[in-house]
Amino acid sequence: QVQLVESGGGLVQPGGSLRLSCAASGSAFSAYAMAWYRQAPGKQRELVALIGTDGDTMYVDSVKGRFTISRDNVKNTVYLQMNSLKREDTAVYYCNGDWGRFWGQGTQVTVSS
Repeated sequence: QVQLVESGGGLVQPGGSLRLSCAASGSAFSAYAMAWYRQAPGKQRELVALIGTDGDTMYVDSVKGRFTISRDNVKNTVYLQMNSLKREDTAVYYCNGDWGRFWGQGTQVTVSS
């Protein structure tokens, strides 16, 4: 069983930046595709960004050019760098591993002035 622990959320002004981290337990991290999802109040959880085992990435259109997903297979950690944040980015952000097998507990991101 893999445990995922997110960190890095918080309150930021519009236009600001945050970097989320997701630390994974276990030794098979490099074999898993990893992703970030988010869920805003009253909305369904949506895929934000994904990184494959080969480093290929994909993003939802609303964050393209602003968010960057990356991974460090030595540190067993996946990151989400979020720049030019908008109010509509406010949500709980969840780390996901191996196509939905593993989930973190979530970290709150609030974009507000």
